[in-house]
Amino acid sequence: MPKISIIIPTNNESHYLPLLLSDLPIINKELEIIIVDCNSKDKTTDIANLYRTNVYISPRKSRGLQLNIGAKKAKGEWFIFLHADSRLSQYWLKKVTSVIRNDENFVYFFKFKINNKKIIYRFLEIVVNLRSFIFKNPYGDQGLVIHRNTYFKNKGFRKISLMEDLDFIKRLKNNANLKMLSIPIYTSSRKWEKTNIFFQAFKNWNFRKRWLKGESIESLYKDYYRN
Repeated sequence: MPKISIIIPTNNESHYLPLLLSDLPIINKELEIIIVDCNSKDKTTDIANLYRTNVYISPRKSRGLQLNIGAKKAKGEWFIFLHADSRLSQYWLKKVTSVIRNDENFVYFFKFKINNKKIIYRFLEIVVNLRSFIFKNPYGDQGLVIHRNTYFKNKGFRKISLMEDLDFIKRLKNNANLKMLSIPIYTSSRKWEKTNIFFQAFKNWNFRKRWLKGESIESLYKDYYRN
């Protein structure tokens, strides 16, 4: 089994983090779990320490910066980047390791699932997985499995507070083969529960469009967290 580093950025994730950590085989010498927190006000770091993960503190709230800090601290041959509100299936590690043994030049992402039984979310899953399969444009909540050499060769995540996943995937597509795994990753429905699912999808599309047209991250960040 190749040594794997799992990198998780956090900010006040004491509700979701224990669920994700319970999916990870904590006692495994070939598996390193890294939490990069940005001064959470809840029990996030206490939980991370309870599970004996490696905890690092980011100087500011920026998922791109946090992910990059984690990568630079990681000792694994392979990196797996996950969001703190994700869940993994029972045999995910066995399946992932069987895939990554084949070729370090591939970059993998998980099949998108939402951890909610409402029928409306099945529609969203179909759309996201179809888009990801055809256009190779996974989002951060689909996870990313990448060899360390490929990560650093492509200069990793930029130290930006928004669009860090799209920015990195855009650069990766020029130099690496991206593949969707058959293994699901379950993401929380919390961001869709706050608003209409179609409105949220349009909002995300509009922000991506503005970013691709060259609008500054600072401007997008202010609007994203104001709305």
